[in-house]
Amino acid sequence: MGKLLDIQKVYDGVIFKIKAQPGVAKNEIVGVQGDALKIKINAPAVKEKANKALVGFLARKLGVKNSGVEIISGHTTRLKRIEVIGEGTKTKEKIRGLTRLQS
Repeated sequence: MGKLLDIQKVYDGVIFKIKAQPGVAKNEIVGVQGDALKIKINAPAVKEKANKALVGFLARKLGVKNSGVEIISGHTTRLKRIEVIGEGTKTKEKIRGLTRLQS
């Protein structure tokens, strides 16, 4: 792909950008778009349903609790900043691993 996901290490985890596409057939990681991880979410973008589904999907993929994943900005837009609480270096590598799953 040649694109690089921007993952910032912070004292209690990492912060990175997500480009969400709600209302699709199934949850899946599409790849990197610009400096954001593009994720399709099957929940509709109404009443926080897509945001809750996104948090749950990311938590499962990264092996953390839902409470360890937080949308810190972009609650009402497709472009979101996500914070994942946990050991920064390991979490950063897990997120990078998600991008390598894509062909």
